[in-house]
This record gives sequence, C-alpha cells and structure tokens, in this order.
Amino acid sequence: MLLIPITLFGITLLVFSIVRLTPGGPVERALSQQGGGENVKRSGADAGASLTPAQVLETEEDYNRDKGIMRSYFEWLGVLPRDLVKEGKEFKPGETTLTIALPGTVHEVTITRNEDNTGTISPSGDVDTAGWEARILTPEYQAKRWKKWMPGQEMSVKPEYRAVLYKPGFRGLFQGSLGESNKYQDPVGQMIRQRMPVSLFFGGLAMVLIYSICLPLGVVKAIKHRSWLDNFTSITVFTGYAVPGYALGALLVVYLSAQLRWFALGGFVGDNFAELSLLGKIKDLAYHGTLPLICYVIGSFAMMTMMMKNNLMDNLAADYVRTAIAKGTGFRTAVFRHAFRNSMIPIATTFGANLTILVAGSILIEKIFDINGFGLLSFSALLEFDEPVIMGVLFVSSSLMLIGNVVSDLCVALVDPRVSYK
Repeated sequence: MLLIPITLFGITLLVFSIVRLTPGGPVERALSQQGGGENVKRSGADAGASLTPAQVLETEEDYNRDKGIMRSYFEWLGVLPRDLVKEGKEFKPGETTLTIALPGTVHEVTITRNEDNTGTISPSGDVDTAGWEARILTPEYQAKRWKKWMPGQEMSVKPEYRAVLYKPGFRGLFQGSLGESNKYQDPVGQMIRQRMPVSLFFGGLAMVLIYSICLPLGVVKAIKHRSWLDNFTSITVFTGYAVPGYALGALLVVYLSAQLRWFALGGFVGDNFAELSLLGKIKDLAYHGTLPLICYVIGSFAMMTMMMKNNLMDNLAADYVRTAIAKGTGFRTAVFRHAFRNSMIPIATTFGANLTILVAGSILIEKIFDINGFGLLSFSALLEFDEPVIMGVLFVSSSLMLIGNVVSDLCVALVDPRVSYK
C-alpha cells in the first residue's frame, strides 16, 4: 500500500518524459502548419525559415514546452508553480521598456528591462499588479530555443529581447487539476468524469457476469470432467474466445441492429434518456448496452472458466482432499469446503488486472458502437498527441491498476485458509 505513491511517481515520470522526447509532438505539428500555411508545397527548410523566433516561442509557450522536462513534470504534479496566465511581447530595437496588456483585463502595464536582464513591472494608474511577475528572454536564449525546434535552419529575423508577463501559481495533480486538453481546451478531469460512468457501467456488469457464470461453470466442468457437458461447454467458451470482440460487434450491429432492429445501432443511451422513468431507463440501457456488453465479456469466459476448472481438479487430486473423503467426508463437502477455497487463490490474484482492463474499455468496441468511453478517449489523445489528456488517463488507469493489485492481495488473504485474522 505504501508503495502506491512511489510507483505512481515512477510511472508518470517515465511516461511524461517519453511524451516530451517523442518527435512529432504538438509543437512540431503547430510549427509545421504555421510554416506551411501559405504554401503547403514548399520545402520544410523554406517553411521553417518563414517563421520568426517570436512565433516559435509563442507556440512553445502555448503548449507549455518552454521549460525543461523535470520542471514541467513537477509543475504538472503541483509541486512547483506554473504560469497560470501569461502574455509575451518583443522590445523594439534599442529600447528597454514596453507596454503590454495585462491578461484578462483592459489595462496595460509597463515592463522595464534591467541591466541584469530582469524585468520590472510598472503599473499605470490604479492597476493591481499583485502576484504578477515578468521575465526577460534574451536573443541568445531565443536562438537556443529556435535551434531546438528548427535544427539546421537559419533565422529569417534576428530576435530582440522579449518580455513575458505571467502570474505564477500552483495548479497540478496535488491541487486536483489534471490540466486542460490541448485540442478541446476542456479540463481533463471533466473529460474523464464524463466518460468514466460508461466504462464503469460496462466494466462492472462485465465483471459480475464473468465471475458469476465462469466460477460455477468451472466447478461443474471439474466435477463432470470428460462428460458431454464438459466437452460442449469447452467448445462453446473457446469458440467465444477465438472470435475477436470487435469482429463479433460488427456482425451483431449488421444483423441484430441494422436488419432486425432488435437493438440500437450505437450510442450509450437514447437522446431522451433523462426524460424516461426508472423502468424506461433500464429498458433503454438494455437496448443500447446489450450488444457491447456481449462483446466485452465474450473473450473472458474461456480463460476464467478453464482456470477455475483446472485449479479445482488439481485440488481434488490433492492428498488432503482424498484424506478427507477417506475419513468419511462427503464428496460435496470435500469440494466446496476444502478444495473450492484453495482453488480460488489464483482467481483472486487476477482481480486487479481484470479491473483495470475492463474499466479501461476497448477502443475498437467503443468505436464500432459509437460509445464515448474511456478507451476511445485515450486512443484519440494518443493520436492527437494531447499531453494533458494522456497524462490524465495514465494517472487514472495506473491508480486503478495499483488499487486493483491491493484488492487482489486482500482477496487472496480472504480465500487462503492459511491466513488467519485471529
């Protein structure tokens, strides 16, 4: 339990670094679009040369890529202050003062560049500048940032000193904020909360169905080993395991939804779901959710069923069960009182992994049934290189995985007869 924060720190830091170091990120895309906006056919060198250092810096600041990896990571955590609001402007050649608009207001302030390249804010009138700070970016620093994003290219315009007016503050994970999406400009936490009920609905029902069906079926198969029932159920569950969920979903949509109209073509609920009665909402959920739920669970039946069967058969052949039967214990009692509990130990260890997989959802299934769930959110974030969403989804999924592992350990302790709480 105490290792959860340390593990989360390592996971998030590793992925954050990978996202920052991976080429083709949002800054590169934005710069490419800006450089090729006028003529998409010109070469990359010509496109890069058409950009000014100010444009490169502004793009870098827009995506919070103007600081180092470790500094940015601790800002994401909320350990170090970040620039909550900022506005940049270049000094005119030879001048040491400029007037810049105070972000979020109609007022202006004057920034003076000192000899040590620090900035001093001078408010005009009764403007409140409490909490605002200014930093000065030297031409050398701008040239360094230019070379990072435009390697091997020459600047078309010599950069001037640049002032950045900003308001620092703590806004990160420790403050309950996961940032805002680069693409949609929506809070990441809100985007996740909107999609989490969908994943919890399908994941929760899927786990209930899998454990409530597979465990009894595995017990029956172990007791009726090599009978016609055992053979028939094995063929059935392995057939379901062999069929990909997304392929089955496509067939079900075509035949049961499009042709027979027994179920909805897609979506999680109907447009008038909020206006329905309780019974109407249940029917609407069943109308929209039955087919996706079948696709979610179809591949999990075989693994869980055969795991339960094999574990129980191994324990039924163990000496302690044969000894109990030899002493007069009934077969049913020997199965459910002695063998069954030991057989549940490997099953309990898989609970955490199943929780993470089922709640995270399936990208292809959500795409086929037009369900705006957790899996589709993570997939679109990766395609768009939306760093705040990637980190938010990673934090939630990693937390679920680690919590699931703790729950698995607790389940093992509950079912293992060797563990006593007395």
